Amino acid sequence: MITIVVGTNRTNSVSAQIAEYYKAILSTKTDERIQIVDLAELPGDFIGNALYEHNGKNEAFNEIRERVQSADKLVFVVPEYNGSFPGVLKAFIDGFKYPEGIRDKKGAMIGVSSGVQGSLIAMSHLTDIFNYLGMHVLALKPKLSGIERNFDGKRITNELYNTLLHQQAEKLVEF
Repeated sequence: MITIVVGTNRTNSVSAQIAEYYKAILSTKTDERIQIVDLAELPGDFIGNALYEHNGKNEAFNEIRERVQSADKLVFVVPEYNGSFPGVLKAFIDGFKYPEGIRDKKGAMIGVSSGVQGSLIAMSHLTDIFNYLGMHVLALKPKLSGIERNFDGKRITNELYNTLLHQQAEKLVEF
């Protein structure tokens, strides 16, 4: 199974729309089951009752965590917030079972930003974390900069972005 994680808890986010778009691309490349986990589904109080000494005690959080940890391959749609990735994504990752959480899983990232860097620094930060946790990260990480100019809400209008997303999907399936 491939799980696409929307890396923000913002409701109706562009990242969630990109996740749906990418799921459609992936479905043309594989017969594997593909699901989306949107961090907007996280319980609002998970930081206070699902992490650290409370790990494993929040059933709503555990269900979402298990949907991610049970996947064979993971794709993270990573929006850029203040030069990095959203703090809610880090808190979610901190709630993974350790050390087994995502160890030895295959992973990929797609960067999304309004600015010109396409979440480059955010994905670099996240790659360091995933390497530490033992996840194998695909090198091709499309950077979708200026997303408002290149996505009409249903499809990406930039052909280079489409090419990169299709290439990454193919590599992820082979990975």
